Amino acid sequence: MSARRLEPPAVNELRGPAGGLEALMRDPFAWLGPHPSADGGQVLRALLPQAADVEAIDADGGGVLARLEPGGIDGLFAGRIAAGRRYLLRIHWPGGVRQETEDPYSFGLLLGDMDLYLLAEGNHRQIATCLGAQRMTIGGVSGVRFAVWAPNARRVSVVGAFNGWDGRRHAMRLRLGAGIWELFIPRLAAGTLYKYEIQGPGGLLPLKADPVALQAEPPPGTASVVAEGTAFAWTDQDWLRRRAQADAARAPISIYEVHAGSWRRNGGDNGRALDWDELGDQLVPYVKELGFTHVELLPVMAHPFGGSWGYQPLGLFAPHAPFGTPAAFARFVDRCHAAGIGVILDWVPAHFPTDEHGLMRFDGTALYEHEDPREGFQKDWNTLIYNLGRREVHGFLIGSALHWLEHYHIDGLRVDAVASMLYRDYSRTPGEWIPNRYGGRENLEAVEFLRHFNDVVAERCPGAITLAEESTAWPGVTHATAGGGLGFSFKWNMGWMHDTLRYFSRDPVYRAHEHDKITFGLLYAFSERFVLPLSHDEVVHGKGSLVGKMPGDRWQQLANLRAYLSLMWTQPGKKLLFMGCEFAQRREWNHDRQLDWELLQDPLHAGMQKMLADLNRLYRSLPALHRGDCDSAGFRWVVVDDRQHSVFAYCRFDDGGAPPVVAVLNFTPVPRQGYRIGVPQGGYWREVFNSDAALYGGSGMGNAGGAAAAAQASHGLPFSLSLTVPPLAALLLVAEP
Repeated sequence: MSARRLEPPAVNELRGPAGGLEALMRDPFAWLGPHPSADGGQVLRALLPQAADVEAIDADGGGVLARLEPGGIDGLFAGRIAAGRRYLLRIHWPGGVRQETEDPYSFGLLLGDMDLYLLAEGNHRQIATCLGAQRMTIGGVSGVRFAVWAPNARRVSVVGAFNGWDGRRHAMRLRLGAGIWELFIPRLAAGTLYKYEIQGPGGLLPLKADPVALQAEPPPGTASVVAEGTAFAWTDQDWLRRRAQADAARAPISIYEVHAGSWRRNGGDNGRALDWDELGDQLVPYVKELGFTHVELLPVMAHPFGGSWGYQPLGLFAPHAPFGTPAAFARFVDRCHAAGIGVILDWVPAHFPTDEHGLMRFDGTALYEHEDPREGFQKDWNTLIYNLGRREVHGFLIGSALHWLEHYHIDGLRVDAVASMLYRDYSRTPGEWIPNRYGGRENLEAVEFLRHFNDVVAERCPGAITLAEESTAWPGVTHATAGGGLGFSFKWNMGWMHDTLRYFSRDPVYRAHEHDKITFGLLYAFSERFVLPLSHDEVVHGKGSLVGKMPGDRWQQLANLRAYLSLMWTQPGKKLLFMGCEFAQRREWNHDRQLDWELLQDPLHAGMQKMLADLNRLYRSLPALHRGDCDSAGFRWVVVDDRQHSVFAYCRFDDGGAPPVVAVLNFTPVPRQGYRIGVPQGGYWREVFNSDAALYGGSGMGNAGGAAAAAQASHGLPFSLSLTVPPLAALLLVAEP
């Protein structure tokens, strides 16, 4: 019996030179797979272009149930079998290749109604396990369930080498209302490359990578990868428990910022980047030895162009492939936690690149971005801006954040470019932006998104922190959302960084004129919870290295940098330092080369590294240096107005009764003998740190281990110390009990 006689009358809708195949694929489940026939059996239809022959065989015994005959459309086969029979398709391909598989169109609806409702509402918290490619078993059949949001597409197909990249083979089913397309493809294995072929309102689009892919092909490839899906065996339960109980504002937080691809390379500058396991072997013990509490990674999300350093990602759910598999990244995080090191990731919810295989006009329309370039295009970076007012986009980004925090046990997310999100006129001239509904410049949708993001993280991820890279005076960035704040745990103090860098770049003879650059930051230091950052942004794009900004000869440059880092580590605020600055990297950072590790053969650079490790040790061990980082009661100026000598001194206090700490800093190359400063109590004050110590590369001038306080009032305090303050140096003294 011919396949044509088995087809219902409506098959005529599929005929004709233009409409046949397209109409079938728009609603493939209405035509393909098993359908009841008038005689009580079932008709099977399969669309298998280029197949030579197709049979339906018994799924249990393997016997042939029916031969499917070619139909009226190229690649369409049809036949009839008894109702309820379990079957496989046996496909004969040219060249004698035979394939046996379950029929993708024999499976029912895949996503539940609640999943679809939450996705449409923007409140699905497990997008990473709902959309994308999910390995699973359905009805005893293993395979991969694909699901993708493309509400304006006319047709979506899964393509890959498994179907010859032929979009006719695996057209997906549209779940009306939610705009989600779904399909289960049996027998696909982990590691399979795939993309989506999408026909938008205006025609066929370039093949698209999966927005929710859990793994990506290494660049220059752009395909998504079916991830393994096996649960990782974590060993960090104690770490997560302690993290949940900690108060981050009162804890020591010193962050080592790392670009994973250029920290160190296998084979030197011309070698390859280390993978996650190699970074676990080398980076983790290094960070632990230096005493940092956290490592912060420039974005590790999949990105097509390495020169973006990850700040233009397209795979917001997939670790960057050149560094290894998702499981390898999980191992790295687990090893960090075992070593007592937290992991922070830079995360980019502000914008995305215009690569045609990515999110740009994903279904042929402005789906993830705004339609109007006055809202949707960021000219500074040639990127597209997420439409945060769209519920599905809002939910997509929060789903990405939760994926890293929950699935990979990440301890914090540093949100990039927050200022560009908050203001509609960011880096725009009049006429280049659209006011909000009240006529203002504030991006109300972004504000709502950031508040919601922080509330969700606080609720679902106990102890995880969020950090805002925000450079404006927006009020309440770290204040509670209930009180109108944005809800971040910390904000980068960009003003402190700019002011202090300007001060230290000046020759000491002129520093008296820049005295306020050191003191001004303390006027607002407790208005937010701050991180003091010396980040990668300060050592790229022609800015030179951090030590290269320091004036003077080589010795003075290093002494200045030692004094600068001492100021940073002893002032209120958490700490962040970019890799290489801990040993005074002299070259400007280049993402294609490793750090200049050979500098550590020089005692002066090795001394800088040793000093930084000691600063971290003191910062962690002296409660007065960290518990009051976000509390004005923990800080008091002692010497704030000695502009002539460029000397500063201040006390740090602990409300738990730990001894106070006094920092004294001399930012000129002239030693200060017999310099008197007030202290809050009498007795002996031990010199626990001196950045001019010989083992750090300094001159070795100091106070022979400490000084006894005299009952002589000074600077409004009842006791005082007479000190030798070395040149271009910092002293740290702790009161003996």
